[in-house]
Amino acid sequence: MRTYRELFGAPEFTPLFLASAGQVAAQTVGGLALGTLVFAATGSPLLSGLAMFGPALGQVAGAMTLLSAADRLPPRASLAGLALLAGFGTAVLAVPGLPVWAVLAVVLGQGVFACLGGGVRYGLLNELLTAEGYLLGRSALNMASGVVQIAGFAIGGGLVHVLSPRGTLLAAAALYALTAAVAALGLTGRGPRATGRPSPAQTWRNNALLWSERPRRRVYLALWLPNGLIVGCESLFIPYAPEHAGLLFACAASGMLAGDILAGRFLPPAWRLRLVAPLYLLLAAPYVIVALGQGVPVAAAAIAVASVGYAATLLLQERLMALTPTELSGHALGLHSSGMITTQGLAAALAGALAEYLTPATAMGVLAVASAALTLALGVPGGAARPRVRGRSRL
Repeated sequence: MRTYRELFGAPEFTPLFLASAGQVAAQTVGGLALGTLVFAATGSPLLSGLAMFGPALGQVAGAMTLLSAADRLPPRASLAGLALLAGFGTAVLAVPGLPVWAVLAVVLGQGVFACLGGGVRYGLLNELLTAEGYLLGRSALNMASGVVQIAGFAIGGGLVHVLSPRGTLLAAAALYALTAAVAALGLTGRGPRATGRPSPAQTWRNNALLWSERPRRRVYLALWLPNGLIVGCESLFIPYAPEHAGLLFACAASGMLAGDILAGRFLPPAWRLRLVAPLYLLLAAPYVIVALGQGVPVAAAAIAVASVGYAATLLLQERLMALTPTELSGHALGLHSSGMITTQGLAAALAGALAEYLTPATAMGVLAVASAALTLALGVPGGAARPRVRGRSRL
């Protein structure tokens, strides 16, 4: 499977693609509205960043307790139900007079269940496509995410001004409901990939198994840390340029889109692992320019160039699948997604804390240097790939 035409010809890929895009649209619009609402109420970069990226912090709890269900629940019902749950939480956030502590509690609760959605979604993708088609399929999902984020931040910024932040949150809740309908009506009723009862104990056992081998550990750390710190930089866009934050987010999404097209469609297999470290360094370096405070146009261009480096995570996901038995693919991808988003949430909190004492621009520079240092320390993950085994397991 080498072309997007073949990819969209695969059974059930199109509804999964549309459901994934709808999820990203709702998250983008809702996150921008909530970050704007909290910053206007508190003036705090830390609280604004936590409101926008706080679901990431809840994912660590979900990854430790719920993730074994990713391969043990029917994908269609799970994706539809989780979208409805996210929509309900987003509607609650629009309630007038909700205190900031309650906002953060709802946001963290959403993150707990969001970790399960990532495992179910990407595990289903791995099931629908051949091993050779996975990178192209994940590239298409990432590209859709980039396009939707560009449109979502632009449209979301307009909706905030037209409808108010609370009205925009209700629009995001409606998008979640639409996503649930697409999943329920477009996907078929597949059974779970693995047998056995999901439980916190099973989640711990699977996590320990996935973490037990050094090559996989290095892949996970490389997937989580360098880009997580750069997302911390992005969490400061609102306090960095309150009137132009939507533009900066759209530029970041544009760069990510370009990187995903390059990695998913044009990079030959022999080049993929070789480019992981250079792409991660590209992800960090332009933020030094942003930290120098050269103005919004220069910052926007630097951010767009930097975000091409997010393609490194796409390349490493293919490596992760080569090192993981198929019956654990959903759990492995859910652990990757949850760990990455948790790291991003922690980085957003760290960025906000730094910006309280430094300037937002200086905090971005500190995080960018730390990201580059971690990339050099981790190197390019290696190790012999294990064959992917089809079938069910009680692991």
